[in-house]
Amino acid sequence: MTWLGVDLGDARVGLALSDPELSFAHPEGNIQSNGDSFRALDEVVDFIDDHTDIDRVVVGLPLLLSGEAGKSAKKARRWAANLAKRLEMAVQSEDYKIGKVPEIVLQDERLTTVSAHHQLSQASVQSRNHRPVVDQQSAVVILQSALDGRN
Repeated sequence: MTWLGVDLGDARVGLALSDPELSFAHPEGNIQSNGDSFRALDEVVDFIDDHTDIDRVVVGLPLLLSGEAGKSAKKARRWAANLAKRLEMAVQSEDYKIGKVPEIVLQDERLTTVSAHHQLSQASVQSRNHRPVVDQQSAVVILQSALDGRN
């Protein structure tokens, strides 16, 4: 059993996976979304198909600092709902190995990107090199927060 963390970005969708014991999150790369994270839905479904032990998908919910849902949070909710629909279609298709639709949950991701940049700096990654990896590191922060909060 593993969990998948997803950070929706305009240029990239960052991915992170948990270990089977659900203790730690680690980066799994990015999917290029080219300005439209909805383009990445099929690639996320393919990723889940390649990792058939995923039983929860944790999608970052970018709430405003006040805790209210703005445009980005509404987009994340729509994205998660569309992912669920695409996964349901994949489960019914003979083209996929996905046996059941993983549970899809939204995780508050306020200040996640700030935390990700800080962690990359702490790991001695030069700031000019953050852009290609910050989305997957944000996915790690989102997923780790969900893992830590499950008890």
